[in-house]
Amino acid sequence: MFGRRHSPSAPAVAAVAGSFGRDLEMCFTRIEHTVSQARSRGAKLVVFPEAALGGYLWEAYLPQGPMPVAAPPALNREGEEMARLACIAGDTVLCVGYTEAGETGVHSSAVCVNGDGVLGHQRKVHLPEGERGAFSPGDGFAAFDTPVGRMGMLICYDKVFPEAARDLSLDGAGIIASLAAWPVCRMNPAARVRHDRQVRQFNLLDQARAVENQVVWVSANHSGRFGRLRFPGQAKVVDPHGTVLASTGSRAGLALARVDALRAVDPLRSQFNHLEDRRPGAYRLSHPGAVV
Repeated sequence: MFGRRHSPSAPAVAAVAGSFGRDLEMCFTRIEHTVSQARSRGAKLVVFPEAALGGYLWEAYLPQGPMPVAAPPALNREGEEMARLACIAGDTVLCVGYTEAGETGVHSSAVCVNGDGVLGHQRKVHLPEGERGAFSPGDGFAAFDTPVGRMGMLICYDKVFPEAARDLSLDGAGIIASLAAWPVCRMNPAARVRHDRQVRQFNLLDQARAVENQVVWVSANHSGRFGRLRFPGQAKVVDPHGTVLASTGSRAGLALARVDALRAVDPLRSQFNHLEDRRPGAYRLSHPGAVV
C-alpha cells in the first residue's frame, strides 16, 4: 500500500524554498523558472512561500529604537498580476503568497491558480506581533476544488493553531499548502540551522499537522537573508503518516515527491479516521476566564 501511494506513476507535488524580494519582475521570473523546472519533473502542484510576489516585511538593521517596516507592494486579487500567474501556471496548480490590497486594509494573502484562473484564495488569519501594524487579519478558512484534489491553504503563523488545519480538513481538504515566511530565532539564533528553536518548531508542526488531519502537507518557506531576517528554507512534502517524503533542508530549491493525495488519504482514513473519531462534546474550547 505504501508503494502504491508513492509510486513513480503518481503525480508529483513540489514545495519551494527560495528568496523573493521587492522587484515584481524578478519574482515573476523566478516563479516561472521554478514552475518550468518542477513541471519538467512531473509536478502537478507547486507551492511557493508567503509573500513570494513582492517579498516579506523588511526589518532594517538598527542599533536601537523602533524598527521601521517597509511595506511590500499591495496587489489586487483580480489584478493583472494574478492573470499573469495563471498564464505561467497553465495546467499546473500554483499556490503563491502576496500582499493584498483589501476592502478595509492590507492582508498577507495567498492565491491558488491554474490556467483557468483563480481556484482558491486565503487571507492570513493569525498575525504575530510584528505584523499587527502592517496587516489586517482574515476571518476564516475554506477548502476549494482543484485538478489535484480538494485542498486548502494556510499562511505561516496560521499553522501554529491546530484549529486552522482542522477546519480545512473538515471542509474536505486532502492537501494543505502551508506558505511561510518563517525566520530563524531573532533573539538567540543557533549556530547551526537544524538546532535553531524556530526551525525545530517549523518542522515539528509540519509533521504533526499532517498526522492530526491525515492530509498531504506541502510546506514552502523563504530562504536566505532579507534585511535582518534570516530564513532557513526547510520546504518539504509530508504524507498523512507524518513521513517527510522530500525536503530542501536549509538550501533554496524544490522539495518534490510523487504522492497521489486521494490514494494516500482515503485508505488511511478507512482504518483510523481522525476526523470521524473526534468527540466534539468532550472538548471545552472556551474555558471560564479564558481570553476569547
